[in-house]
Amino acid sequence: MFDVFANIRLLDLLDISIVAFIIYRIILLIKGTRAVQMLLGLAVILAVYLASRVGDLHTLNWFLSNFLSSIILVIVVIFQNDIRRALIHVGQNPFFGSVNYHEESEVIDELVKACVALGNRKIGALIVVERETGINDILESGVEIDARVSGELIRSVFMPNSPIHDGALVLQQGRLTLAGCFLPLSQSRDISKNLGTRHRAAIGLTELADAIAVIVSEETGKISVAVNGGITRNLDATSLRKVLGRLLEQKKSKVQSKRQKKKG
Repeated sequence: MFDVFANIRLLDLLDISIVAFIIYRIILLIKGTRAVQMLLGLAVILAVYLASRVGDLHTLNWFLSNFLSSIILVIVVIFQNDIRRALIHVGQNPFFGSVNYHEESEVIDELVKACVALGNRKIGALIVVERETGINDILESGVEIDARVSGELIRSVFMPNSPIHDGALVLQQGRLTLAGCFLPLSQSRDISKNLGTRHRAAIGLTELADAIAVIVSEETGKISVAVNGGITRNLDATSLRKVLGRLLEQKKSKVQSKRQKKKG
């Protein structure tokens, strides 16, 4: 046993450490997304394949062995959005690091106030909050602005007579930076047919990045939040504030952890 460890080189340890780090980062990227369920499904298929070999189930074993022989292609097809998001994440510098988190509560309050007011008047809205993965390369068109987050400004953007009311309003590093942006629509067939273009655009963006999208329905006035390709609907002011606080607190914890590692 000790002879095995004696043959391990420093390069072997470096090799193992790099692979372990890559796996760890992949787990962080897919945590809380639909990719987790897909991985569990692949794990079940692998377990059935091993059981078919042990139990001499030749037909099942032949079928699964042919399926698993193309596993790399299968993974690329199934996880194409997650792979794209991971590559974007690697190529972008983490944002939000410069945000004063003492002002975060005020930003959330302004967002909630604006969304509730718009919902009461049944005025549609789509607000995107960038988190760790940059989204500038995903956004289409848009008018550049640089303004403090204000409930009054958010409401004015989405008024029916506004020339940019149909697009998304983008919040980056604690400020409103873009308006009238068009987002990529999700192609998922799991989305309810009751959801309109704004909801599909919000889900489509969050499939590609870790951003948060807040949607106000023009038909019902209901408020929803999309993140990681999923959507939570029918939120009131209290629940919306809790959801935004929890999601932004996750980002805050990541940033603080990175700062501590740099200091160390």
